[in-house]
Amino acid sequence: MENRKTITLETEPAIHPRVYRPRRQRTVGATEAGAQVILTISTTHEPATDLGYLLHKHPDRTQSFDLAFGQAHVFYPEASSDRCTAALLLDVDSVGLVRGPKSGATLFEYVSDRPYVASSFMSVAIAQVLGTALAGNCRDRPELANQPIPLEARLSALPSRGGEEMVRRLFEPLGYEVETVAHELDPEMPDWGDSRYLTLTLRSETRLRDLLRHLYVLVPVLDNRKHYWVAEDEVDKLVSKGEGWLAEHPDRDLIARRYLKHRRGLARRAVERLTAAEEPLEEETEDEKESEDRPERDPGLHEQRLGAVLSVLRAERARRVIDLGCGEGKLLRLLLKDPQFERIVGMDVSLRSLEIAEDRLNLDRMPEAKKERIRLIHGSLMYRDERLSGFDAAAVVEVVEHLDPPRLAAFERVLFEHARPAVVVLTTPNREYNARFETLPEGHLRHRDHRFEWTRDEFSDWARAIADRFGYAVRFLPVGPEDPEFGAPSQMGVLTRE
Repeated sequence: MENRKTITLETEPAIHPRVYRPRRQRTVGATEAGAQVILTISTTHEPATDLGYLLHKHPDRTQSFDLAFGQAHVFYPEASSDRCTAALLLDVDSVGLVRGPKSGATLFEYVSDRPYVASSFMSVAIAQVLGTALAGNCRDRPELANQPIPLEARLSALPSRGGEEMVRRLFEPLGYEVETVAHELDPEMPDWGDSRYLTLTLRSETRLRDLLRHLYVLVPVLDNRKHYWVAEDEVDKLVSKGEGWLAEHPDRDLIARRYLKHRRGLARRAVERLTAAEEPLEEETEDEKESEDRPERDPGLHEQRLGAVLSVLRAERARRVIDLGCGEGKLLRLLLKDPQFERIVGMDVSLRSLEIAEDRLNLDRMPEAKKERIRLIHGSLMYRDERLSGFDAAAVVEVVEHLDPPRLAAFERVLFEHARPAVVVLTTPNREYNARFETLPEGHLRHRDHRFEWTRDEFSDWARAIADRFGYAVRFLPVGPEDPEFGAPSQMGVLTRE
């Protein structure tokens, strides 16, 4: 039974239940709800208040629902015969998620974007709060549930990995008119560009259940992460909510991969069930592999790079190793296989990468003795952090080139002055070798997120200056096949504390 009560939402401007009466109109913008996440659904179907029948939520009431991650509230900012808008507002308890005994969210920090953006929490709320509408049931207006009506949905803060282009790729094939407004990283710093967060408005004449199913699946797909463990039952959810539209979607395989947290076995089974055929799941394109450099299409180069780092760490007899910028955990997996490494820590600024690393390392199913050797932490190389101290060695594999040059000085002090591991193994691309990549246009860097790429001389000058300033000795090693003219594709510096 629904937990119903009348509330006063502490927002600015204040929202009180009395403004929701159908005879009195008031429009509340999607951004007026403060920090909470809000989805609004509007219609001009006549009478527009039939939306209340479809949602099984009375326009004259404010209703609240307790969820595992906080609360959801349903109210109507406007309700007249001409236009009706229903709002689903989430109040995510991020502190409760961290402290909760059943959260399992070991990677969530107290400060994150989850209380402020549309994510898999919104999908859960749609299923639990609007479940009857999601199923397409309407007891009082059964014919209305099967009737396309004019609908407009708006999400005020939607994270999109792939930006506006990805939003259009996912929603336009479903017949929606798509409108997006990108949010700047910092209005006072316009040169920083736009963030991956945007306001999304969708318009279409469609059935309400179809709109809710599209949002249920595609919101976490755009976010490219989920707040809970993905298992076989998620395949059932995807097949159920994707029935009638997902099998024919041009980005079906990408949707399956992202929805199922890149667990390829689950994604393959979902696609096979959707298509009822043995049609194989398409391989990821280079553009979708965010962690790989575009021109480096030979996977052997990345394996050689990790192998070279591992060899140095073994030769230095390191036992306590931290992988700074660990990404999806490929080096961590190699370190775990070697009993020489007794304490292993992976740190990354991307929570998404850490979640993938946690999944791929199978930390939740790892034997306790092995699990005690490894830890994943969220952090930035720009700030002094006591957790980085006390290690024999630090690996910094293809990370430094992602830092803005003005911020290199902060990185240098954090690593070499404050953390001060006995050995630092650092690799970075050799810009000279770019001439050997036939697919890389002249003057371009290997990855869209690279801020710079050093020549061999530039890297040598930087590393020697670091060694002199902070009391390290340095030696250089090539990584990958060496070209007589341009050298190796990657270059390694091994800095040993004197």
